[in-house]
Amino acid sequence: MAEPTKIVLPESEIPKQWYNIQADLPGPTLPPLHPATKNPVGPEDLSPIFPMALIQQEVSTERFIPIPEEILDVLSLWRPTPLFRARRLEKALGTPAHIYYKYEGNSPPGSHKPNTAVAQVYYNMKEGVKRITTETGAGQWGSALSFAGKVFGVEIKVYMVRVSFEQKPYRKSMMHAWGATVVPSPSPDTEYGRKVLAENPDTPGSLGIAISEAIEDAVSREDTKYSLGSVLNHVLLHQTVIGEEVHKQMEIAGEYPDVLIGCVGGGSNFAGFAFPFLRDKIAGKEMKVIAVEPKACPTLTKGPFAYDFGDTSGLTPLLPMHTLGHTFVPPKIHAGGLRYHGVAPLISKLVLEGLVEPRAYGQREVFDAAVLFARTEGFIVAPETAHAVKATIDEALKAKEEGKKKVIAFNLSGHGHFDMSAYDAYFNGQLEDYELPEEEIKKALKVVEDYPKPEV
Repeated sequence: MAEPTKIVLPESEIPKQWYNIQADLPGPTLPPLHPATKNPVGPEDLSPIFPMALIQQEVSTERFIPIPEEILDVLSLWRPTPLFRARRLEKALGTPAHIYYKYEGNSPPGSHKPNTAVAQVYYNMKEGVKRITTETGAGQWGSALSFAGKVFGVEIKVYMVRVSFEQKPYRKSMMHAWGATVVPSPSPDTEYGRKVLAENPDTPGSLGIAISEAIEDAVSREDTKYSLGSVLNHVLLHQTVIGEEVHKQMEIAGEYPDVLIGCVGGGSNFAGFAFPFLRDKIAGKEMKVIAVEPKACPTLTKGPFAYDFGDTSGLTPLLPMHTLGHTFVPPKIHAGGLRYHGVAPLISKLVLEGLVEPRAYGQREVFDAAVLFARTEGFIVAPETAHAVKATIDEALKAKEEGKKKVIAFNLSGHGHFDMSAYDAYFNGQLEDYELPEEEIKKALKVVEDYPKPEV
């Protein structure tokens, strides 16, 4: 072979530090607000939920934060991950574009999520925490935290969004294999879960509801903390090992991305992939960075930038972010990891600054792209990643129309081996498109009308 299909770094090239984009943002971020006082949140307000090391990372403006050796030792099970050149897809599209994808599906849980799960459980363990609660949508985060909990000997309780609990039984089995307890959310295990079930016994659940349950559980016990798989600054920080590796791999390839693409729910895989390159864009490098979401949950493309709760019951701080309203319950699309009413404040700021372009797609066109990718590159991707695949194909076809060679890179954030019911629905013609109506958005956003307004 004249040129390699994939670029694999040795274990010695695992990044030794996380990149903190807060050091390079054009202007400071807005602070989260206390849910009761509406004043900026301090470390003491977060300490019942998170260990102090993670609180410090949440507010840090240091450009690089060292990764402890104990964390690097676990990451070495799957990191560095390979960067592939999608030559077969390029040929099928007849495009002059060079397409690259970073494959995060080779971690034990099969996604990018353990990059932060390992770090979060480690810091909790170091501060004597015996038990952690969390929520999960598609199950990738719940399985990742369950894996990390087993590594460091911490008990894990997962509140899994009910529709995903029913759609994705094998994700649940993965969590059980690593010793975690998993319940469908809303559940009878919490006061808030019982309240939701009493009002709507047939609710599909939502990430906001599951977060409320996990936080209520955590604050009710002294031995327990809460862990979040996306949205917060420290979570996005831990994921930057992805983009730091891609930086090195693109140098080996002798190219630099003209277009960078990732799917966005809360924002962790997108941030981990894109932030190290957005550092270059902030410094003046020309590049298009695209954040892709579902039309059924169009947080970035149709949600306003506002202060809103991260959970449904209003237990979290008010976060400055694009939102559809914290009581919004998304439709039952198969991309469970993208069914969240808000998005990371850091990503929201980058969109407001014009550094990131949001884009939304329907469910069927996304699976069209995923199947084309499977039939060319071989990998069956998670429904979440399929959104990034669709945008990549569109950009490659645009390069073909323009007759320009462009370098396009996207993050393949997880495999779809536990999402085959979604593919079955697609092949059987049962997959429905759902574009959220404007009247539904307006109705959902009434909940934020009386909250403080962020200054843009």
